[in-house]
Amino acid sequence: MDGVVLAAGEGKRMRPLTAKRPKVMLPLANRPMMEHLVLAARDAGIQDFVFVVGYGEREIRKHFGAGSRFGIRIRYAPQRRQQGTADALGAARDLIDDKFLLLNGDMILRSEDIKSLCTNDAPCMGTSTTDHPRDYGVVMAEGGYVTGLEEKSASPKSTTINAGAYILEPDIFERIDAINPSARGELELTDALDDYIRSKKLKEHPLASWLDVGHPWDMLDANALLMASVGSKNDGEIETDVHCSGTVVIGTGTVVKSGTYIEGPCVIGRNCRIGPHAYIRGATAVGDGCHIGHCTELKNSIIMPDTKIPHFNYIGDSIIGSGCNFGAGTKIANLRHDRATIRVAGKDSRKKKFGAIIGDSVQFGINCSVNVGAVIGTGAKFAPNSYIEGLIGENSCIR
Repeated sequence: MDGVVLAAGEGKRMRPLTAKRPKVMLPLANRPMMEHLVLAARDAGIQDFVFVVGYGEREIRKHFGAGSRFGIRIRYAPQRRQQGTADALGAARDLIDDKFLLLNGDMILRSEDIKSLCTNDAPCMGTSTTDHPRDYGVVMAEGGYVTGLEEKSASPKSTTINAGAYILEPDIFERIDAINPSARGELELTDALDDYIRSKKLKEHPLASWLDVGHPWDMLDANALLMASVGSKNDGEIETDVHCSGTVVIGTGTVVKSGTYIEGPCVIGRNCRIGPHAYIRGATAVGDGCHIGHCTELKNSIIMPDTKIPHFNYIGDSIIGSGCNFGAGTKIANLRHDRATIRVAGKDSRKKKFGAIIGDSVQFGINCSVNVGAVIGTGAKFAPNSYIEGLIGENSCIR
């Protein structure tokens, strides 16, 4: 069975993190999120893949190539204009001639769930449950078959949601050809499923474990989940008087200097300098080529490659892009005094602890203070002692 992975979208809700990379290439536990999904499908028995690519496709092709490095075979189907999920799947029609697995590229699934989903006849939809169904496409089902779909309703009729995982056959392409653009101006795959639903042919398959990565703060949950299954490994150099507890992974060429305290789960990439006297708490992922220096504390954060956080800094519950530099004493707040959930660019994150979303190549002067829920665009620069909150556009210069 082929596995088709939809990976053409930019991921606008992930801005500014997707300004220079597609959403599916954002790192979780120091691997692109799509790699975790593809490896889970591989371990479930899928060997041949079709990647539907578009925005940032060069980065996807460079990372995955023909698939040999991962023990799989990959073909690519470009979607030149992103016009919806049905249009994306339609880009793969010439490469599919039998029953296939279809996956959205921006979710986390376990191989056991993919394997059980693949035992179903087509058509079949993977489903999950949530306590906030208004954010998803809701599924109504009866007797194991889908009876209706409802897109992001203010008053959802169910807590069961569409997980974006399907077993389909090539006749889906005829149904794609017959649909019209939705109110959003896109060709929706769910519209192409209507005929199956009306004839009571679309099976429902509940998934035991599923995590959607729809917003930047979802990355922290996914990061922690994935690191929970990683085993400790040290390919670097650890000096004396370093304490590590829990699961800690240290990459080749990384030096952890004296006095550093690391509480896992923690993944540190290659060629990093950590410490002296740094404190890294779970669940934190530090990318390749980073410097986490003297008296710097990190907690439950994702730090992308080549970022420098060298002196007396605190970063908690945040996502930091690549190539950033934090001046001495710059800190990110992650908790409101009233303990209310934190809003990010007007959206409720539903998290009581959340710091900031910082794009690539952001430069901070010394002693900057970043308030909870801040979103800082790529290339922004801040003078010493700046107070930063709200939404800051890319290449802004705050003096």
